[in-house]
Amino acid sequence: MAEIIQKDGNWTFDGDAVRIVPGHDKGVGLLRRTLGEVVVPLRALAGISFEPGRRAGRLRLRLRDGADSLLQVTGGQLPEASDPYVLTVHADRAGVAEYFVDEVRRALLLERVDPGPVDAYLLPGPVVPITVGAGDGTVSFDGDRVALEWNWKTEESKRSAGPRDFRAGDLRSVEWFPAAGIENGYLRFALRGAPPAPAPKYDPYAVELFGFRKDPLMALVAAAVLARMPHPAAPRDAVAAGWAKKELPAAATPAGEAPAEDHDVLLRRLRELAELHQGGVLTAEEFSVAKQAVLRRF
Repeated sequence: MAEIIQKDGNWTFDGDAVRIVPGHDKGVGLLRRTLGEVVVPLRALAGISFEPGRRAGRLRLRLRDGADSLLQVTGGQLPEASDPYVLTVHADRAGVAEYFVDEVRRALLLERVDPGPVDAYLLPGPVVPITVGAGDGTVSFDGDRVALEWNWKTEESKRSAGPRDFRAGDLRSVEWFPAAGIENGYLRFALRGAPPAPAPKYDPYAVELFGFRKDPLMALVAAAVLARMPHPAAPRDAVAAGWAKKELPAAATPAGEAPAEDHDVLLRRLRELAELHQGGVLTAEEFSVAKQAVLRRF
């Protein structure tokens, strides 16, 4: 086993996974402290490196593209203090960091881990339920539903539209961008079939971010939601089957009997599949397969 302990955090490698525990140093960002312990399975890794420095170096994990919803939604725009896959290493521990790198690289070679992209998330995403207040609103996500509420900084027309509540399964996309310079950032949810959205300041499905301390936490909400949506690289037939089966609750039945599907829910799923087909998300063949899967549940 390899282990490196620093004020910035503790990393441990047992041959199967890298376990990351954030430290309590003032340089550890709020996102990392809130995210907490992260376990990265070996098969999710594309590589590891150590960048030595005169006073301190950087130990970096590189994950396979598409393996982690947090990296997927932030697109390389996380500041280093918020990046859970970077560890600051004091110069006198450089030898330990290099040993850690050697151990992980040796395991990657022995297990012949493909460093290429994946079509499914290999990390579970941030723990839910999660609630974050930042910018002009508060977002809550319980693993199924997303709720948006507004505060006194919200633009009047957006606040007058009232709070929003919707299912993660109804989303087409989730976007997060940090504030930069004089440009505000945002967390935006796009529902399937919705018209083009206005600027985040006026969009009732977006939280505008002003560059304050809690802004990065909105990336955790985005990652938690994204982790429960179809993977963008998943095979189209798998996505279609997923939409057909997704969250169709069973009605209460006597013990020992097979549960019956709620017909209203099944009809709603058929309408959703039709919207996906009309919007070009599903091909005619995929729509037919998914529709038949739903019809068999009646």
